[in-house]
Amino acid sequence: MLEKINNLLQEVEGLALSTKEQVEEYRIKWLSKKGQITVLFDEFKTVTPEVKRELGQKLNDLKNKAQEKINELKEKFESNSDSTSSSDLDLSLPGDPNISVGSRHPLSIIKNQIIDIFSKIGFTVSEGREIEDDWHNFTALNTPENHPARDMQDTFYVSLNPEMVLRTQTSSVQVHIMEKQKPPIRTISPGRVYRNEAISARAHCQFHQVEGLYIDSNVSFADLKQTLLYFSQEMFGKETQIRLRPSYFPFTEPSAEVDISCTICKGKGCNVCKYTGWVEILGCGMVDPQVLENCSIDPNKFKGFAFGMGIERIAMLKYQVKDLRLFFENDIRFLKQFTSA
Repeated sequence: MLEKINNLLQEVEGLALSTKEQVEEYRIKWLSKKGQITVLFDEFKTVTPEVKRELGQKLNDLKNKAQEKINELKEKFESNSDSTSSSDLDLSLPGDPNISVGSRHPLSIIKNQIIDIFSKIGFTVSEGREIEDDWHNFTALNTPENHPARDMQDTFYVSLNPEMVLRTQTSSVQVHIMEKQKPPIRTISPGRVYRNEAISARAHCQFHQVEGLYIDSNVSFADLKQTLLYFSQEMFGKETQIRLRPSYFPFTEPSAEVDISCTICKGKGCNVCKYTGWVEILGCGMVDPQVLENCSIDPNKFKGFAFGMGIERIAMLKYQVKDLRLFFENDIRFLKQFTSA
């Protein structure tokens, strides 16, 4: 056995290999479960006690040297491989033209554009929770207890709890802001909202909104109109015109719906604008004094305006998408159209 150990030691010390594959072959030959050194350890169990100490030391020495030799050769070939690959790298070669570029979702693109537009005129971004209590979603916003929006046919309640709902509007975020922050307040609240509606080409049970709020002293309806005209022209082009039609919302008085001149027919009339030359994009109004009072803001000192728009609605007009469901289906053919956006 001593002779076998000495022969293997000489083989280990004189080993010279030329490839990484050969190193692996010798590792298997010596150190695997059926390798020569492993077999010697099995034989070592049968030797007499008189020679066990000497053979044990030599056998351990053989195993350690074999492992060190294998590691040394592995590192050598790996370092040579790295240096070869880096020296062969030609940085002047043109890039691969077939590398695919990822896409952003059209709703994310439009949301970011809306945020950028309002950020330029001092609006900050506020985000809030999607599961909301009755006070912040309805009561503080002046919504009566018998209002249809509170019905289970229109609102998703959490575990039939009449106090907790999936928010129906991001105006609930504005209530939190008004409760915690003193005027002046100038913020927009983007986010996902939920309503119990049948899914169709023009409606969905979940969609995205951006709602804006501005509260300060001497805020007027003229400030609201100018803000929305600025937004419309930044989003749809400098030639875009707006018109305001009287409407009703529980939390604003007076209230209005905002239309823009059709971006497709330029106001001449087409099937998109139903041949009127105008397309509705959002609702707005002056914040009702009762809402300010609900949030501990003195309506005698401060006034404000609010507005809200659906991101899907803006995206449909911007990209001429006729079916809202496309935004939720993750169809790669649809999403690839926004690769360069």
